[in-house]
Amino acid sequence: MTPLALTMGDPAGIGGELSLKAWLARRGGRPFVALDDPARLAGIARDLHLDVPIRVVNAISAASAMFADALPVLPIPLAAPALAGHADPANAAAVIASIEQATRYALSGEAAAVVTNPIHKATLYQAGFAHPGHTEFLAALTGTKLPVMMLACPALRVVPVTVHCSLRQMFEVLTTELIVAVARVTAEALRRQWGIPSPRLAIAGLNPHAGEDGTMGREEITIIQPAIDQLRAEGIAVSGPWAADSLFTADARATYDVALGMYHDQALIPLKTLDMHHGVNVTLGLPIIRTSPDHGTAFGIAGRGIADPTSLIAAIDLASELAP
Repeated sequence: MTPLALTMGDPAGIGGELSLKAWLARRGGRPFVALDDPARLAGIARDLHLDVPIRVVNAISAASAMFADALPVLPIPLAAPALAGHADPANAAAVIASIEQATRYALSGEAAAVVTNPIHKATLYQAGFAHPGHTEFLAALTGTKLPVMMLACPALRVVPVTVHCSLRQMFEVLTTELIVAVARVTAEALRRQWGIPSPRLAIAGLNPHAGEDGTMGREEITIIQPAIDQLRAEGIAVSGPWAADSLFTADARATYDVALGMYHDQALIPLKTLDMHHGVNVTLGLPIIRTSPDHGTAFGIAGRGIADPTSLIAAIDLASELAP
């Protein structure tokens, strides 16, 4: 079975601990190989008393044969020792190399999918990283024009139309054309990867009460409704614009397959409130499968042995399910 490629994440965060705990929780799914510093992982296992044998491999194809007995690691050495909770720009090159190599393996078919541990963007920026985040970097690596971020858990799927920008900037970024483009990518991914023949997309309004006929804002009339009209004309099953404060109730969730929010927190707060531990970040529109846990580096608890691997395990499971 073709293995998954699991990236390092920020070495000062909880990614290493999560990788080790995910291997301990293995339950017969796809094997994965960690693209990481084997000495770092062995040190974390020792310090946290995690019984995880580390086995260095030179090819990702070697992972399957040994996965039941040891965690296979394709070595990416760190430039400086990793200190839990203290990010070091000196290690940014290794973090970036882990993502790049995992992506190459997925593009070549040697890896079934990429699962990424959390990165610390501010630290990467100090080292000259030029992308807003994982999503945009993966798009650049794969030549993708419009990557779309989806957060998924068993009870809900959400897509923010605008992602890594401030609320003030969002008003400049949000357009009818962007909503249409994001919805197209989302609908195609639900058809192709999730096997939903006619996915139902619920479109959130931007303003309170979805603008209430223009009395609380006109973006629903001038931007969002024209996008809905165009998508319907293309045969995509869309509804809205809906007031966001009632779009995520249990009754409402039963009427759609994915909800599109106009900005980051409008979409992500409901999902994280419903099921933070099982939330998975999925990048749609790429020529590869990429998933990630729905949390950050958690520097505050790094090295203490208390990090919860549930979201990473869910990301590994979903990547296994979506991979061809």
